[in-house]
Amino acid sequence: MKTLIISGILIGLVARLAAQPTIFTNTIGMEFVRIQPGSMVVGRFQPPYPKPSQSEEAAKKNGVQWTKVDYQLAENLVNQDARPGFDVKISKPFYIGKFEVTQGQWKRVMGTNPSTFQGDRVTDDADQHPVEQVSWQDTQKFLAKLNALDKEHHYRLPTEFEWEYAARAGADDDIPWKTIWASAQMGSPTTAKVGQKTPNAWGLYDTLGNVWEWVQDYYNEKTFADPTPTRSGTQHVLKGASFVGDVKNATYMTHAAGPGNGWDVGFRVVMEAKQ
Repeated sequence: MKTLIISGILIGLVARLAAQPTIFTNTIGMEFVRIQPGSMVVGRFQPPYPKPSQSEEAAKKNGVQWTKVDYQLAENLVNQDARPGFDVKISKPFYIGKFEVTQGQWKRVMGTNPSTFQGDRVTDDADQHPVEQVSWQDTQKFLAKLNALDKEHHYRLPTEFEWEYAARAGADDDIPWKTIWASAQMGSPTTAKVGQKTPNAWGLYDTLGNVWEWVQDYYNEKTFADPTPTRSGTQHVLKGASFVGDVKNATYMTHAAGPGNGWDVGFRVVMEAKQ
């Protein structure tokens, strides 16, 4: 009898978890995508280096004569900078914003709009552009008010690892430049409406480009994140690059720090999944 009862409880639990929506829209119109647990390797870096068979023709065109010593030096320098990375496990599901927080959403929560690119600065609906010109401390004020408005859920910034896991959408390697150009809002004089480019494999838009995005973690003053995030610091981490960025930093691997330019810095929100 006890076995039957336990089995029934487990079946009910599985059914409830399966019934949770993949996409959830809260009371102020913010859409969230459910991200399932998983793992990834963070900080793996293997820069390319020229090999004799691949670069002889290019060297001749440039009038350069590379020796075996040159090739060996290039390989040594690459091996010196290469990093194996480290494993990160995301143990709990969570919901993350399908889009960056927009100016319209910020106004509904805060009653003001700090953004630079609004009104006559853009030709289309500024409410659909990401909010920018917000500090990390500003995001905390927004989250406090959002949590007060919606007591059914808990909202916060993503951790750096949650952000990168969601942005990768299951990818093991760094994102190809061709995919960056298809998915990232870059090379424009202003921000763009959210959701105008191709989403990633899990349905998230603008994780690269449009605006840099604040995350919860402090910056560790290093090029790459540490396996255990630092618990103190003077700045916080920014991810994803902005509309004035390029393919060199529009990658989920980029580990940058605020405050940045201000007018190209925004954020997206995590809504914690109910257990």
